[in-house]
Amino acid sequence: MAKGDLFGPEWHEVEDLTTGVKTLQLTDHKAHSHHLYFTNSGWYDDNQQLLFGSDRGGSSNLYSLDLRTGEYRQLTDLEEPPGSGSGAFQSTSVNPVRPEAYFWWQNTLVAIDLETLEERTLYTVPDGFHGGGQTNVTADGAYVCVNIGQDLSDRIPMDLGAGYVGMREYWAAKPRCQIVRVPTDGGEPSVVWEEDSWIGHVNTSPTRPNLLTFCHEGPWHLVDHRIWMLDLDTGEVWKLRPTAPNERVGHEYWFADGEHVGYHGWTEGGSPFHGAVRYDNTTVGEYPLSHTSTHFHSNDLNLIVGDGNRDRPFLLLWRLTEHGYEGPRVLLRHRGSFHIQAVHVHPRVSPDGRQILYTSDPRGYGNPYLVEIPDVETLPLLEEVEQPRS
Repeated sequence: MAKGDLFGPEWHEVEDLTTGVKTLQLTDHKAHSHHLYFTNSGWYDDNQQLLFGSDRGGSSNLYSLDLRTGEYRQLTDLEEPPGSGSGAFQSTSVNPVRPEAYFWWQNTLVAIDLETLEERTLYTVPDGFHGGGQTNVTADGAYVCVNIGQDLSDRIPMDLGAGYVGMREYWAAKPRCQIVRVPTDGGEPSVVWEEDSWIGHVNTSPTRPNLLTFCHEGPWHLVDHRIWMLDLDTGEVWKLRPTAPNERVGHEYWFADGEHVGYHGWTEGGSPFHGAVRYDNTTVGEYPLSHTSTHFHSNDLNLIVGDGNRDRPFLLLWRLTEHGYEGPRVLLRHRGSFHIQAVHVHPRVSPDGRQILYTSDPRGYGNPYLVEIPDVETLPLLEEVEQPRS
């Protein structure tokens, strides 16, 4: 297997034994494969191609799947050092105006032309820092924005991809962190924000080139404030969706309109909710949920998908009505283990709102899946699925 190689389809249809819904398993190889992190869209070429990462061949590499034929193409040919884990390409992002993607390789930010497969080095993390967090491209395609953090590996053992080892300790150390804006055409990177707080989850608006969100990473109940907005034109930073003491809010993501940011969380009393806020905090829609999930995604407030958790391994759908969110209804039982980041389910609604992309490992190896969203009313309520059998 080598860069540029084209392979025949592995996809096949699987019928869910709980709901009867049919889902398309996109890959089938004795190695973990996964889609991109749920805040990053992997669709490109008029949504006819989809990026995914895979460990086949003994090393993580980036691949592209043709959604018309099922054929897939190997885009990179990289060798990892011994002991590397899965999921190196989860943080990959796609340029919205040209066929180019950006990924971390060790501490180097790389651009790859998705047609010619030519690679360019855009940025190398300076000494004393480490990279590897989300990459995200501004809406005009001019910059890729990343976060880097102070390297404290000499005193804090960390393995965030497998059990969040070291998460609390790194947060408590208040590492020096930066948000870096890197020109996609080459040129000098610039530090657009830095502070002594763990920064993570840099997400650019899909329609406003000047806006991005970032978070103060760490245990949700301990961080000073989770969701922040940065105006790249002015350098202004402000809290998004101010939180009350003991509230927990996070897993923020941009809606398709690029104006609103979705999130989920828990009240001080522990009741789950989902909501959205405009980038300037002027409008908020927030609704209680009867059950929660590890992650949520949607294109707007009307229909949200959650991935349940280890004890409730379902893809769940909530529909917004005049009375709040109805549901959840069970789309399927994904049976994901959530064992490592590479096999977190991380559901994402497709750009056209008709499908849900997710990763799961029900038979041991992680694979990405794509499922059509049916008429929600035809699906069983969670309470019906979980009723004890007589």
